[in-house]
This record gives sequence, C-alpha cells and structure tokens, in this order.
Amino acid sequence: QEKLVESGGGLVQPGGSLNLSCVASASDNIPRYNTMGWYRQAPGNERELVARIDRGGRINYARSVEGRFTISRDRDKNTVYLQMNVVRPEDTGVYSCNLWPSVDSYWGRGTQVTVSS
Repeated sequence: QEKLVESGGGLVQPGGSLNLSCVASASDNIPRYNTMGWYRQAPGNERELVARIDRGGRINYARSVEGRFTISRDRDKNTVYLQMNVVRPEDTGVYSCNLWPSVDSYWGRGTQVTVSS
C-alpha cells in the first residue's frame, strides 16, 4: 500500500494552473510533521526536487519554478500541496511527494503533469 498518494495532475495549456495534493494513508503523520518535498521527473531526466517545506514552515524552490509554484501544508488534513501557476512545457513530468531527504519506501506512483497546447 502506498504511504503517500498524489493527485491533481493532468493536461494543461502553457500559462495555465494546476494544484497538486499529497496525502498520507491512514494514520501516517509524515506530511503533518516532517520536511516534505515535491519532486518531478521529466522524460529522460533524473528526478529533481522542485519545492520543499520544512517543519517550521521554511520554504525553498528550485530556481526553475520560483515565483510560479507554491508549496503549502495543511496539518489538519495531513496534506501537502503544490500550486503550479504559469506552467511551461518544461514543467511536464511525473510529480511525486516524499520526505526530504527522500526515503525510498515513501515513493508513490506520482501524478502526471503534461503542459501542452
């Protein structure tokens, strides 16, 4: 059973928006209290960290998404979000959430984001 489940991906036109969600299964409190990251893997590329939120709420972004993406956390819902705005074709990929640093056993299926006109 996946420990983290991502959703919200899809096909979007350049300049559009998507809001991705990452929720833990059952009683797992991982997203609620830990440093969490959103990662993406574009076709043919290594997986990369695009945004990170730590336990105190400090946030870091990859330079390629800064100013366009926003990571947030809702502790009541045990969920981490990635709001993606002004998306570009190069944002295409499978987006996954995990702890940071990542833990192999927490990788889920991810959610596919395709930016295309």
